[in-house]
Amino acid sequence: MRTVAIANQKGGCGKTTTAVNLAAAFAVLGKRVLLIDLDPQAHATLGLGCDPEAVDKTIYDLFVDTDTPVPSMTVETNVQRLSLLASNVLLSGVELELAPMDEREHVMSNRLKEVNGSYDMCLIDCSPSLSLLTINALVASDQVLIPVQTHYYALEGLRQLLETVDIVQRRFNENLEILGLLLTFVESRTKLSRQVQKQMREYFGDLVFTTVIHKDVRLAEAPSAHEPVFVYAPESTGAYEHRILAEEIG
Repeated sequence: MRTVAIANQKGGCGKTTTAVNLAAAFAVLGKRVLLIDLDPQAHATLGLGCDPEAVDKTIYDLFVDTDTPVPSMTVETNVQRLSLLASNVLLSGVELELAPMDEREHVMSNRLKEVNGSYDMCLIDCSPSLSLLTINALVASDQVLIPVQTHYYALEGLRQLLETVDIVQRRFNENLEILGLLLTFVESRTKLSRQVQKQMREYFGDLVFTTVIHKDVRLAEAPSAHEPVFVYAPESTGAYEHRILAEEIG
């Protein structure tokens, strides 16, 4: 199972939108996919049509309930081959419970071994902070995908995340790789968007995905319908670009 953390401690960069729609894209392309919502706000859970308060077991239980098998915590979604490990507000208190544990950075990594043969891809939607939960996601992952809004301040937040990835590589997971930087909210007609995109490609080179995600009304509307864009508007630009992104990742 290939595990990819989708992370950026800066909010508003399209991280959850990327997680939900990239997971759906991989499923549409025939892969068995598990999406893990590692954010107490539970936006990815809502985006896949799941009520956070109605779920019997959530990602919170993965960390604190060692008696319940991880496979029984997952729920099916309205996208074939896409399963969800949901979140809710309980997750906001899990770090206090993790603090006294030995090997607390490795809890998720150890538990995900239970579903290793059940899925081709596992995507982890991280919370917008460099927390112990995010560290758990990076330790459990093979790669990290970083959505970056084409805005000046996004570059400063990116620097902090890259430093965190470096620490995780040196201390906990030497095999962790940066899968790539994904440019989001791209507006080809604005000078600022073009400048930031040019700077990113000049500085990071091939680390920046060829595929970019443009601002798209249908993509923005899909979460309010509690559906991935592939269900809400399968012919939209947002659906097309996330499918192309999934093909680029391979």
